[in-house]
Amino acid sequence: MTISTNAAALNAAALSTRAIHAGQEPDPTTGAVVTPIYMTSTFKQDGVGGLRHGYDYSRSVNPTRNSFDAQLASVEGAKYALSFASGLAAIDVLLRSTLKPGDNILLGNDVYGGTYRLLAKVFVPWGVGLDVVDITDTAAVSAALAAKPYKYIWVETPSNPLLNITDIAATAAVAHAHGTKVVVDNTFASPVLQHPLEDGADVVVYSTTKYIGGHSDVVGGAIVLNDEETKDAVAFLQNAAGAVPSPFDSWLDIRGLKTLELRVKQHSRNAMKVAQWLESQPADLVERVWYPGLESHPGHEIAARQMHGGFGGMISVQIAAGFEAAKRFAGATQIFTLAESLGGVESLIEHPGAMTHASVAGTTLEVPANLIRLSVGIEDADDLIADLEQAFKAI
Repeated sequence: MTISTNAAALNAAALSTRAIHAGQEPDPTTGAVVTPIYMTSTFKQDGVGGLRHGYDYSRSVNPTRNSFDAQLASVEGAKYALSFASGLAAIDVLLRSTLKPGDNILLGNDVYGGTYRLLAKVFVPWGVGLDVVDITDTAAVSAALAAKPYKYIWVETPSNPLLNITDIAATAAVAHAHGTKVVVDNTFASPVLQHPLEDGADVVVYSTTKYIGGHSDVVGGAIVLNDEETKDAVAFLQNAAGAVPSPFDSWLDIRGLKTLELRVKQHSRNAMKVAQWLESQPADLVERVWYPGLESHPGHEIAARQMHGGFGGMISVQIAAGFEAAKRFAGATQIFTLAESLGGVESLIEHPGAMTHASVAGTTLEVPANLIRLSVGIEDADDLIADLEQAFKAI
């Protein structure tokens, strides 16, 4: 949807101001400051075809969802945002509305397992070509593009779960020279820390389940972009296929987005402290720590230039004693909760190879067996470190 006039006027304001006010005009009937949850499936028409402000049926359009879309577009600095029932629903609709059999996608070799499963198990049988490359290597990307036409390059930065960093601007320059569009999954960074559209990306996708929702109580996704033609194609299929968020889901995302900047900056501060502590542990406990805020991270310089205000709340760590020790470690924490997902206020721990990335086992995207992924929450950082310290004793 298009940003409202009032929201457009907020474009010069800071992100924190836009997050609270864009798309959040007081209710015209009651003056309610908080956007109402319009829990209705249909809307009264004033005569046949006489729609009130364009509302007819909530699959197609709903005021609460519109409010969130305008809010997210403003925070991202984009013209359009469209929200969905999940992050994968957003990816699915984007690709189905813009691809045809015979088109190709170039995928990074370190992406969320669910994204790979959707592409490899659904789109490839449909006739879409899928190739994997080290997306952080601009020369390798350039060579792949020179050898074959691609509709999209699919980028996660930081990636899931190894937190690899891709230079968005450099990748976009190479891609656009070959007529290829760039999609960036910005879920780990959020619009607080990174702005892919400003760096040359064509489309940004989110799992709003994560940092945008921020409280582990909603599942959702979004597509954010500036191109009207692509927006129209996505909006058509969004309505035709119907994978839209409920009004209550949209309201939860609205609430979460208002405090996003505060939370993400605290996630980042905590994660930096935890990552530095992990890196200080003896080699018989920790083989390697993956966090873009550490100077030891191979993508640190790019992340420092590309990310603003922090490096995010995600850390991956390889446990020196191997697979079984990693599983014991993940099961021994007391504040970190053993669970999938990420980005909520509470800290989570998981074993990617057996949990979120089990679907890529045996492929070029398989993750190390001794890898543990931490979603660092906004609790006290010293308490989190103490929890990890006691968990190490279990291995």
